[in-house]
Amino acid sequence: MTSYRAAPPETLRIVPLDALTLIYHRASGITHVVDAPVPEMLEALAGDTLSAAQLLARLGERFDLLDADPAALAIRLDELVAAGLVERL
Repeated sequence: MTSYRAAPPETLRIVPLDALTLIYHRASGITHVVDAPVPEMLEALAGDTLSAAQLLARLGERFDLLDADPAALAIRLDELVAAGLVERL
């Protein structure tokens, strides 16, 4: 089973900016401009290693997910892995 964890918090500087969020990734020197659900995903993964199903369940507990789509979550996780904000284990 594939698991995921967020980059260590000391490597990220997260700044909410109106509807968007800026995430400075110190390891790469890149600032990412993201929208929901990325900040929520990083928060849910903070300090934990979760499978995609566990992450979806945790997000469902915290937010009213009317159309929770495991495939869409998997795509977003792949994007975050490619950006270095999440690690695949």
